[in-house]
Amino acid sequence: MKQRAPQLALLAIALLVVLWNSVFIVRETQKAVLLEFGRVAKAGIAPGLHFKLPFVNQVRIFDARILTVDANPSRYLTQEKKAVMVDSFAKWKVQDEKDFYSATGGNEERARALLAQRINTGLRNQFGKRTLHDVVSGERDQLMDELTVLLNETIRNDRLGITVVDIRVKRIDLPPDVIGTAYERMNSERAREAREHRSLGKEVAEGIRADADRQRTVILAEAYREAERLRGEGDAKAAQIYAEAYQRDPEFYAFTRRLKAYRETFNNKSDVLLLGQDSDFFRYLKGTDP
Repeated sequence: MKQRAPQLALLAIALLVVLWNSVFIVRETQKAVLLEFGRVAKAGIAPGLHFKLPFVNQVRIFDARILTVDANPSRYLTQEKKAVMVDSFAKWKVQDEKDFYSATGGNEERARALLAQRINTGLRNQFGKRTLHDVVSGERDQLMDELTVLLNETIRNDRLGITVVDIRVKRIDLPPDVIGTAYERMNSERAREAREHRSLGKEVAEGIRADADRQRTVILAEAYREAERLRGEGDAKAAQIYAEAYQRDPEFYAFTRRLKAYRETFNNKSDVLLLGQDSDFFRYLKGTDP
């Protein structure tokens, strides 16, 4: 029995090793393929505990979650042949584990490299069809959506076994060698626009002044005309009142008019008036017999 104990221990260890190499676990966040002598024997393995033939089957497990490929900033030309530096990233996941293993050997870094190449080509083509304004603000979302669709079609044709969930541009900058020139051009364009606005402002201001002067002239002319009309009506009314007063009592009217003439004539002490005593002007200043 003592001689058989080591053999039994070795047998137990061997059985444990065989058992350990006969089972594998696939988690909910994973995908796996079962290999038989290096070739894919089974794909689409559900999560849970599974068995395999030791030393015959091998299992390759991949991350089934959404992964990120962060591309290095690259230089692209727009439709106007303007260079821009684009920093982008993409979200992707393993769609078909069999194709994924066949194309990349199950290496995520290899998959990222292949995807980055295709993203770079797709961005270059998309930027080349659009203007700088479109890619900066106008059609960026449309550009990313179109690129995602086209990229997935290319990946399906290449049988990479992955799908692109989304592509986004983090930043768009001008290359360092053209920033100075671009700023100078922008300053020149802004200065030109400023001159145009000032010239337009002066033109509008001259028009406003001319219209104000015209309205002022018209208002003054209308006011003068209205004043003359009122003055004429007042003079006519006064003449009518004078005439009516004269008709009622000509003598009293003549008396009041003569008193007014006296007051205006002798208002200033320095005035001198030489008239005869029998002048009709002093008729109301002459005494009367009791």
